[in-house]
Amino acid sequence: MNQDITVPPPSNSVHKPKLRPTLNSYFNKPTLFKAFFFCFLPFLISFFLIAYLNQSGKNSEMVLLAGFCNGSDIANVDSSESKSVPFQETRTGHACSTMGEPCISCTTFNILAPIYKRLDQQNQSVRESDFRAFWLARNKKIVNWLLYERSSIICLQEFWVGNEELVHMYEESLGAAGYDTFKLARTNNRGDGLLTAIHKEYFKVLNRRELFFNDFGDRVAQLLHVQSVAPFSINQNESVQQEIIIVNTHLLFPHDSSLSIVRLHQVYQILQYLETYQRENKLSQMPVILCGDWNGSKRGHVYKFLRSQGFVSSYDIAHEYTDSDADAHKWVSHRNHRGNICGVDFIWLRNPHNSQKLLKISWAEAAFGIIKYQLKKVSLAENDAFAFLRADSSGNHITYSAFCDALRQVNLTGLSHGLSFQETKDLWVQADADGNGVVDYEEFKVI
Repeated sequence: MNQDITVPPPSNSVHKPKLRPTLNSYFNKPTLFKAFFFCFLPFLISFFLIAYLNQSGKNSEMVLLAGFCNGSDIANVDSSESKSVPFQETRTGHACSTMGEPCISCTTFNILAPIYKRLDQQNQSVRESDFRAFWLARNKKIVNWLLYERSSIICLQEFWVGNEELVHMYEESLGAAGYDTFKLARTNNRGDGLLTAIHKEYFKVLNRRELFFNDFGDRVAQLLHVQSVAPFSINQNESVQQEIIIVNTHLLFPHDSSLSIVRLHQVYQILQYLETYQRENKLSQMPVILCGDWNGSKRGHVYKFLRSQGFVSSYDIAHEYTDSDADAHKWVSHRNHRGNICGVDFIWLRNPHNSQKLLKISWAEAAFGIIKYQLKKVSLAENDAFAFLRADSSGNHITYSAFCDALRQVNLTGLSHGLSFQETKDLWVQADADGNGVVDYEEFKVI
């Protein structure tokens, strides 16, 4: 997905007019890549927006305009298609503060590692990685597009870290264009990983961290602590060089509903680490940008969890969408390998001064949401669910042992990727509101 915020060149640079390559010229062979390009919708965030994100009771003004597709059709690509794709041209909106400060931009893009790209639907073992000419041509086009867009921040997922030639091509091309690049491989030699590129004209990298989930999916995350090169105004008398935390990640694909808890746990670890990093480095709360392929939609538990923690989707801001189901279907980023149309790629923003719940409470609520979903999946109504959780308890209540046994039956514990003992215990403490060691029906209804 490409959630893009186009950046005008700095005033002191020489900007030569460039002939914009047509989208069809890039994607005349749709089988060469999986389109995670967020319908090529440019999103513009000015430094003034960052000032807004970091304001503390100040009446800062913020202007946010978004580019959008010319019509209602959205091009979706999967590897079985053989005809050219009718991508539409996009319009670019420019977001600038009233004080003429420069814009920053952010692109997130799952570029589909050649080791995963299937070329033959009848023979799934045939992958693009076996044909150098194919993967090299496709990735050269991706690099050219990234260089044309020239975003301040680039977050790539499924970056083929296991191929030195491809890595060198990206690092050399982006480096020559003024980017600092940072790559991170997934654990257990999966072959792919992440690449984050920060344009030196816009940000200085102060620090970076690597987060290894060490879980079922061997997923990882990158954290970069950056500072804006150009100062921007937070009011008429004060300017600052804004510090921001950027996170790039790719969450587990939910092959079945029991894996939803893994994705939720991955996000929980990211947010825990953000708190730890800021506390250990004695940093004040600062704006956070979360980018990546989240493998979950607006209807999912991860989306609701992040919303409870004060994050907003840049796509929702730009289009004035709400969290309602009515708006959820309007966001489509691609067609996945199962052929399903979905919207799973996000750029999340958080103002540190937005109200948010305690992280542990938000986590518990999200985990209980997954438990509820798993119970509904087996067609249990509220009374039946209570009876299921109560099991053979002699009283009209749920005991801790019965609670644990029920979670095991719905595949949320007892597996390598399930809830840990401590997490299960924390959920139980949250459920047992009066602390008497059992959960009665009224407490059950609350959770």
